[in-house]
Amino acid sequence: MPESLPYDELLSRLTDETFTLIDRGIAMPIIVIDGRAGAGKSTLALDLQNQIFRAGESMPRVIHMDDLYEGWAGLAQGADYLQRVVLDPLLANGTSSWQEYNWDISSRDRWREFSGGTPLIIEGCGSLNRYTHTIAHLTVWLDVSVEIRKQRWLERDGHIFDQYFDSWAAQELDFIAREKSPEFAQFGLAGSSI
Repeated sequence: MPESLPYDELLSRLTDETFTLIDRGIAMPIIVIDGRAGAGKSTLALDLQNQIFRAGESMPRVIHMDDLYEGWAGLAQGADYLQRVVLDPLLANGTSSWQEYNWDISSRDRWREFSGGTPLIIEGCGSLNRYTHTIAHLTVWLDVSVEIRKQRWLERDGHIFDQYFDSWAAQELDFIAREKSPEFAQFGLAGSSI
């Protein structure tokens, strides 16, 4: 069961833990932030990136799962792509190159590269799974009510809410049932105050 903390305390704890890892000689602490759509993953990742940057010397790299899914039916494929194309090469060779998915053209296009040396934050549905929990240094599962998640989705992507919310939610449930993602989280959010 993850340790549930208020948002500001969670952010502070993740920042402190990241610097503790760096002080112990881990140049690329891996932080994984997962939860269902609309739970606040992107917000926490951005706040954590900025907090670590303000307190340290280098900007952490953030990988958004939204850039790895291959469309609205691609949650599981995105998690697989993260492992095979991004993380396996990064851990084996110290560098990784991958293509982000462009939602406008329904295809991968922009190349990205990362060679470590700074904290790596991975956020998004499917980012915490049986594989990533074995390589991550810090893991977070955000869980908020379906009403809040739906409201956030409507505010962010209202034009496609009716078309995709239910099918995406079904993919999330299948993935969580198979991967047991929440069980691998060290930290969680007390309440829904993101």
